Amino acid sequence: MAADARDHVTDERSTPAAQLGTVPTSPSVVAQPGAPGVAPVTPPPPDTWSADAHGSAPAAAPAPVPLPETSGPRDAVTRLRAHGCWYPSANADGSEAAFICDRGGVPQLWAGPVDGDEVRLLDSFPDPVKEVSWSPDDRWIAYTTAPGGGEHSRVLCVRPDGTGRRVLAGADPDSTAYLGCWAHDGSAVAVTLAAPAARTPPDGTGPARADTAPTANWADRNGRATLLGGTPYDTTARGTGQTVTAADSMAPPVPAVRPDGGLSAYLIDPDALASPVLLATETHAATLRVCDISRDGGLVLLRRGPRGRREAVVRRTADSATTCTVPVADGDPWIGRFSPDGRTLWLRSDADREYAALLAVVLGTDGEPHGMSVVAERQDSDLDLLVLSHDGRTAALSWNERGASRLELVETFPTRQAPHGPLPTTPVPLPHEVVTRVAAVGPRLLLPALSGSQRRPGVWWASEGVSLLRTPWSSRDEDAVPPGRPPVRPVLLRLTARDGLPLSGWYYRAPGRAPGDPAPCVIHLHGGPEEQERPVFHPLYHELTGRGLDVFAPDVRGSSGHGRSFVDADLGTGRFAALDDVADCAAHTVPAGPADPTRLAVMGRSYGGYLTFASLVGHPDLFRTGVAVCGMSDFATFFAGTEPWLAESAAHKYGHPERDRELLRALSPMTRIDALRAPLLAVHGEHDTNVPPGESEQFVRAARERGIPAELLTLREEGHDFLRADNRRLFRRTAADWLERHLTG
Repeated sequence: MAADARDHVTDERSTPAAQLGTVPTSPSVVAQPGAPGVAPVTPPPPDTWSADAHGSAPAAAPAPVPLPETSGPRDAVTRLRAHGCWYPSANADGSEAAFICDRGGVPQLWAGPVDGDEVRLLDSFPDPVKEVSWSPDDRWIAYTTAPGGGEHSRVLCVRPDGTGRRVLAGADPDSTAYLGCWAHDGSAVAVTLAAPAARTPPDGTGPARADTAPTANWADRNGRATLLGGTPYDTTARGTGQTVTAADSMAPPVPAVRPDGGLSAYLIDPDALASPVLLATETHAATLRVCDISRDGGLVLLRRGPRGRREAVVRRTADSATTCTVPVADGDPWIGRFSPDGRTLWLRSDADREYAALLAVVLGTDGEPHGMSVVAERQDSDLDLLVLSHDGRTAALSWNERGASRLELVETFPTRQAPHGPLPTTPVPLPHEVVTRVAAVGPRLLLPALSGSQRRPGVWWASEGVSLLRTPWSSRDEDAVPPGRPPVRPVLLRLTARDGLPLSGWYYRAPGRAPGDPAPCVIHLHGGPEEQERPVFHPLYHELTGRGLDVFAPDVRGSSGHGRSFVDADLGTGRFAALDDVADCAAHTVPAGPADPTRLAVMGRSYGGYLTFASLVGHPDLFRTGVAVCGMSDFATFFAGTEPWLAESAAHKYGHPERDRELLRALSPMTRIDALRAPLLAVHGEHDTNVPPGESEQFVRAARERGIPAELLTLREEGHDFLRADNRRLFRRTAADWLERHLTG
C-alpha cells in the first residue's frame, strides 16, 4: 500500500549544474478548444470537492511553532562507508544545495556547496526527513519530517545557517502535513494539512473515531526492535475470556470505514508576518498537493484524486473557481508547472494515452483551457519526471524505458498563444541506470539524483556540455558495498502469464554458483501495487545473494512502467489474475533462472506483503516459506484502520469496503487461512498507520493457532517505510536468516 498523502521519493543528489542545453523549437500546432483530456469548468463530484462548494469546514489554519536550534556541525561528520544522498533542492544561484542524507544512520537534512564537501547538518533531531525545498529568495529551507519514524508527518522550516527552526504545520501528533510549492517570490510556502481525526469525548458525546487509543508520546518511543517468538500469542478476546475463531478474526470493527477525513491546502508565511491563506479544501480526499502558483498569483495548480484517477486542477485564487481539469499519471506528485506568463500549463499526463507524455495546455487570461497538444513523447515509455528551469525556458524530462531512465532536455520558450507541436529534445548521458529526482539549479541548470545497480543513491550536477559529475558529498560507487562483495547486476527476464499477458522482472543470480546449478530462489514483490522493479542497488538483495539465494523481482499486473492498461489490469476481480501472476513468475524461474522448484520462497513489502500472504494461502504447495513486510491480511480490517485519505484512494484500487465487501472478503488472505502450510515471518513498523500492525499480528496469530511456525518482527521507531540504519540492518539479517534456514536447512 503506497503512502498516497506523502508520495515518498527514494534517491538523489546535488551540486552546481551546467546549463540545460538550448534546443531549437518547431512550429506550433493549433488545437481546438475542448481537445481530448481537457475539461472546462464542471461541477465537482459530490464526494471529493472543495469547501467553498459544499460548505465543509477546512482544517484549522496551522500556526508556526518555534523550536530549539538543532543544527549540527558545519563540517561533515565521519561518513559511513555506504550512505545515500537524495532529494536535492538548490538555492537561487545554484551555489549550494540542501538534501537528505543518511550518513548518520537516519535520513536527515544537510546542506553545503554543490562543488565542495564541507556539508553541514541543519537538523540533528532523529526524526527522519522525507522532502526538502529551498525557498526562491534563499531565506528558508522547508522540509518534511516523520516524528518517531511514523506515518504522521509535519512541515518545518529552517534558515540555511541552521537557525530559526520552526514547525509550519503538523505540530499536533495526530495531524499530517506535507509540502507543496513555494510562491515564486519566496514569501510563502504551500502546505497540505490532514486535520486530526475527531476524538470521542470522555462523556461519550460527540463524534466517534475508529481508533480511540491515546496518541503515542514520541519522546518515550525509544525501544529497540524486537523479534517476537517462542511464546504463543494470546488467542482470547480482550476482556471476554472467549477464544477468537477464524471467523471472529475476520470480522471488521465498527465502523467499517473511518468517518473522518479531508485535506486542506494553505499558503503559509514562514516569518509568520501574514496570516495563512486557504487555497483549497476537499472532504473525503485521497490526495491534494499544490504543485505551482502562477507568477502573478492568480492561478493555482493542484494535484488531487485517488490512485489511478489523478487530476491536475487549475483554480483561480480570486474566486476559488476551477477552470479546467486534466487527467494525469500516478507516480511523482510534481505533475507540472505554469509558464512564466501563466498562459501555458506544462503537464506530465497520460490523458487519453497508454503512456504519460509532456502536454502543453493553452490557458486564457481567466485560466480557461483553449486547447492541448502533445509536445514530447516516447514509444512504450512513460514520462517519469518533469522539471522546469527557474526561468521557465527549459524542461528536463526523465523517461522510464523498461525500468531504466533516459534523461532529455526540451526548450519550452517562447511561450505561444496556441499549443506547441512536437519539440526536439537533447539527450543527457547518464552514469547510472535510474533518475529518481531532478532539481532546477540557478536560472537554467540541472541537479539530478541518481541510483543504479552498482551504487547507493547520490546527487549529480550538470557541467558544461551537459555531462554529469558526482557531488563530493555523495558516496563513491566503490563504497556501495564492502570490498570483495561487488553488487550483482540483474538480468531482465520476460515471460507470459497464463492468460497471455506479457510479464517481466529482474533476476539476481547468487555469485559463485555454476550456471546450471539449481538454486534456492526468493520471489520478491514490490509495493504499490503501482510501483515498479527498477535496476537499482537493493541492500536486501545483496544480503540474500550473499547467502547463496537467487532473487527474482517481477512486475506483476498492476505495476507501473508498462502502460495504463497494465496498471489497470488488476482492478476488481483482476486481482485474482495478479495472484496467478506470482505463481507464473515462480514457475518461470525454474527454466530461466535456473531456480530449484523445491526451494522457492515468496517475499514482499506493503502491497507485496499482501501478495505474500495471499500467495501462501492461494498456492500453498508452491512456496517453502514466506516473508511478509507491512502487508494487508484482511481488507475489512485494513480499511477500518488505515488513514482516511488512504482509504479513499485505496477504494478505487481494491474495491469499496461496503459496496464490494464480498469481493474484498474473497481477496483477503485471512479468508483462506486454513489453506496455509508454509512457515512465515511477518515484519511491521510499530508506527505504521498506512497498513496498521494488526494486519501482520492477526495473520501470525491465526497461523500459530493452526500449528504453522510463524514469527513477527516489530521494528521500533518505524512506520510504513523502514528509515533507520540499525532497523534496516536488523530487518535484512532477520529476513535473510529466516529464508536461509528454510530454503537451505
